[in-house]
Amino acid sequence: MTISPTAADPLDEVFSSAWLTAQQFQPVEYVVPGVIPEGLTILVAPPKVGKSWMVLGIAQAAASGGKAFGAIQVKQRPVLYLALEDGPRRLQSRLSVIGVTEGIQDLMFLTRLGASVVDTITAFLERHGHNKPLIILDTLGKVRGTYGGNDAYGNDYSQMSALKGLVDDVPGSSLLVVHHTNKGEKSDFLDSVSGTQGLAGAADSILAIKRERNTDNSTLHVTSRDAAEGEYALTLTDGVWSMDGTTLQEAANAVVAREASAGVGDDMKRIIEQVNKYPEARNAEDIAIPLGLDKKLVGTYLARAAEDGRIHRQSRGMYAPIPSPVAVHHP
Repeated sequence: MTISPTAADPLDEVFSSAWLTAQQFQPVEYVVPGVIPEGLTILVAPPKVGKSWMVLGIAQAAASGGKAFGAIQVKQRPVLYLALEDGPRRLQSRLSVIGVTEGIQDLMFLTRLGASVVDTITAFLERHGHNKPLIILDTLGKVRGTYGGNDAYGNDYSQMSALKGLVDDVPGSSLLVVHHTNKGEKSDFLDSVSGTQGLAGAADSILAIKRERNTDNSTLHVTSRDAAEGEYALTLTDGVWSMDGTTLQEAANAVVAREASAGVGDDMKRIIEQVNKYPEARNAEDIAIPLGLDKKLVGTYLARAAEDGRIHRQSRGMYAPIPSPVAVHHP
């Protein structure tokens, strides 16, 4: 097969590793350092878990230059929140609940689309692209439509790629898309994204909220091309999402501590929680005294907890928390 002499050379855009290693690229921009980088991020969770409360809190923090999840300092940037399942009255009420009593000029809302979602996002990027804006689409289902063809994966991938392309063309900008999960428990949280794997495959980052039953405790699962994969403990109280700790590492440690004390009796739970308060190893006496428990009983529980993998036996009679994955905090 011969290429037409008038056609563009298909190798015009080839670059060498020598050229590539000599380049100086801008560092990745983060809406929430270590959690939400620039590009396309999908946030998924079951209904009524608090997705809209979470993105409203992130929007408020980003527009004001405050702290996301009450702990992570973020840079100020213009925000467009496409709250397509809400109206002005509900949004006003929710802002009041999370403590916003005075308007933030750089936090803007649309509850109805007067044009296509692509044209709407494009217009905002054209006006604010120089300030590395954040756009939130709540929810994907409001603009996704239905598809009855044979290539559902290809359709999902194409739809998400079209949205991703908008922010990819404006370096430093971010699009956070709210979506729901598939029904039923999934061993891999990436499989929980409703629809085909084309949705998750096109995204730069996936955030998934898993809420513990009958509690306010939740875990935020993060996987990303640019942010470190991790699990972080969060709590939802009166519409406000808070991180369990002051850093991502502390929130990651809290997930390990929660899992270690799940499904045990009261005394065992108190003992495990006491062990997890200290990064360094403790013996039975160290744990028993502040709890007012018998040293011998505590020693028995510690040995049992170590055998069950709930705590770490560092040496004979010395116990420490299970090490958690180190959370990478990107600049």
